[in-house]
Amino acid sequence: MIGRIAGTIIHRAMDHVMIDVRGVGYIIHVSTRTAQSLPPVGEACALYTDLLVREDLLQLFGFPSLLEKEWHKLLTSVQGIGAKASLAILGTLGAEGLGRAIALGDWAAVKTAPGVGPKLAQRVVLELKEKAPGVMSMSADLTVDTTSEVIETDAPAKPARKPAPAATPRTNFTAEAISALTNLGYGPSDAAAAVAQASDDPEAVDTAKLIRTALRLLAPKD
Repeated sequence: MIGRIAGTIIHRAMDHVMIDVRGVGYIIHVSTRTAQSLPPVGEACALYTDLLVREDLLQLFGFPSLLEKEWHKLLTSVQGIGAKASLAILGTLGAEGLGRAIALGDWAAVKTAPGVGPKLAQRVVLELKEKAPGVMSMSADLTVDTTSEVIETDAPAKPARKPAPAATPRTNFTAEAISALTNLGYGPSDAAAAVAQASDDPEAVDTAKLIRTALRLLAPKD
C-alpha cells in the first residue's frame, strides 16, 4: 500500500497532480480544495494517499492530512459514494466542515457537493452519524503537516514552503471538547453535535469555554 508520496510537483490540474519522486511521476487525484492549496510546479510537496485497486485500474488519491484521508475512507464506505463523490464532498466542505455537517445532521450541506443528490446526502449523514464523532475526537492527532521531510530527488528542487502548524487551535478545541463530554457520559453523537453547534459561539475561544457552551446545549430543557 502506498500511504504517502513526497517529491517535486511537475504538473498541476484542477483534479490531479503529478509528483516526481526520483524520476518516477505519480499521478494523484485530489479534490479541488487540495489542488488549489498545493504549491506551484517545481516546488516540493507531499500528500497522504489511498490506493484504489481494480482489475484494470490503479488510482492514487491524495490528501493534505491523515484526517482528510480518514474521512475519505469513511465516505467511500457509504453505498453510492465512490472516490469521485468523496473528493467532491471533501472539496466542497473540507474535513472539519464535513464533520460538522454530519454531527448536526445537516445533509443539505453535503448536498451542495457537485453530483451529490439529496437522497445520497441523507444516506451519508445517516450512516456516518455514529462513526463521525470518533474521527472528530481524533482530529488533532490526524491533522498533520505534509510539507516536511520531503524525499530528496536526483535534481535539486526549490525549497518547500514554510510548514503549516500541525493542527489549528479550533481543531484542538473540538477534539478535546468531544473527548471531555464523552468522558462525562454523553453519547459520542450527542457530544459531537453539541460541540459543532457550540463552535458557532464567538465566545467559545478555548476548550473550556467550548465545553461549557456545549454543556448548556446538552442540558435538559424545561
